This record gives sequence, C-alpha cells and structure tokens, in this order.
Amino acid sequence: MSLRGFFEGIQEFAEEVLFAPFNALAETELANWWAASGINWLFMIICCAAIVYWMLQLKKFNDNGEEDREAKAHGFLGKNSDLEHNL
Repeated sequence: MSLRGFFEGIQEFAEEVLFAPFNALAETELANWWAASGINWLFMIICCAAIVYWMLQLKKFNDNGEEDREAKAHGFLGKNSDLEHNL
C-alpha cells in the first residue's frame, strides 16, 4: 500500500462515512425545505432551554448567597496579587 492510497482511503472514509449526515441533510433540503429547517429549529429550542435552565440555576445560587463575590475569591489570583494590595 502506497502513501497515496493511505490518504485516498482517509478521504474516502471522510466523504462516505463522516459527511453522510451532512449529505443527507443537503438532500433533504432539496426535497423538503421545512424538514431540513425543522432540524435547525430543534437545535435552537434545545439551546434556548439549556440557557434558561442555566440562568435559573444561577439565580438560585445567587438567592441562596452561595456565590463568593469578593475580588480575591478565585484561587488563581494568589496570596500576593495586586488586588490584595488595593483592597
């Protein structure tokens, strides 16, 4: 097997296997635009639901007072950080 054959095998695997969902979506769009767009809307709804859940969790922790809001609250600032001297 030559090096050229190896890279052509990688190309064929990528085009036939890895890009198969994208090719199917492109063919779906040509047949029915609403079905192809529906998949995008589904992903947008999932992302919006995740953002709403995240914001509700942040509000819950904020209302409980569990968040440390000091300027030196993070360990990566270290003991002798510039913020410690300015406080």
